[in-house]
Amino acid sequence: MQTHYFKAVSYQAIQAGPRLLVLGAVHGNETAGTQGILRVLRELDGKTLSLVAGSVTFVPITNPLAYERGQRVGERNLNRNLGPSAQPKEFEDHIANWLCPLMARHDVLLDLHSFQAQGRAFVMVGPENNSGALEPFSQAEAEVALALRLGVGRFVDGWLSTYAQGVERRRAAMGTVFSRSQQLDTDPRYGVGTTEYMRCVGGYALTLECGQHDDPAAPEVAYRAIVNTLAHLGHIAAPRPAAVANIEALRIFDVIDKVHQDDSFSRPWSSFDPLHAGDLIGTRQDGQRVHAQSDGYILFPNAKASPGHEWFYLARANPRLSAV
Repeated sequence: MQTHYFKAVSYQAIQAGPRLLVLGAVHGNETAGTQGILRVLRELDGKTLSLVAGSVTFVPITNPLAYERGQRVGERNLNRNLGPSAQPKEFEDHIANWLCPLMARHDVLLDLHSFQAQGRAFVMVGPENNSGALEPFSQAEAEVALALRLGVGRFVDGWLSTYAQGVERRRAAMGTVFSRSQQLDTDPRYGVGTTEYMRCVGGYALTLECGQHDDPAAPEVAYRAIVNTLAHLGHIAAPRPAAVANIEALRIFDVIDKVHQDDSFSRPWSSFDPLHAGDLIGTRQDGQRVHAQSDGYILFPNAKASPGHEWFYLARANPRLSAV
């Protein structure tokens, strides 16, 4: 059995400054971030980029088992239910026991991903400042300021609150929980990934979806976002990047689970396809038709979802970020 190990590459400047962590390949088939990170490492080592303040840690391959297999997960989704485990069960639990303390030693996280369908890059932003029980947060202004300088113009928030809402609905429908999979799927913390964990240990964090998995432009999106982040935080001697103009900002507000394997979409939806009230989204196995209840957008449609898992999300225009 092959032994896997975890690798992080760190740089520390003489002058004090923020502590940045950059992750690639949290999902093993999402390699744009890995390629972008490796390019930045070459430039730092070759002195075409020079760190003048603070520290930055790069993890080019966060999930080595999934990366080796060329698939999204090793044994489970690392970007769900993320936290240290006293009794690790899956390979991703071992990653978490290494990764979570690493995140806690940093101030800012940039997590680089990609997606399956065609589409343009977007950034997932955390909640507004709040003192609630689900995801208390006090650094929304700093997080949004960084998001505006990654080089992409599409922003999405509302992830964890919507996921928790879906879990409550799923729990009510499922009844008594027995299996490990069912336990995870009905745990509100299952919506906690890298960025949510980073916020809970005092930092702020962004997930950048760099484009379609195989889009040759996606590694450039990742590279540019890293360099812009280093410049914005003052890590490198470069002009601070300007905020992106022409923002499209959306908020996720609902998630719909697949109920039966034969639930089907009315068409091959892609993320960010617009919806109008009354549009037919799909049909349940029992013939029930699923319509859009209001104008908005469909996000993360998954025709291959298993019963009891997210089938698609719904989003609408976000006044918070549109007003920035």
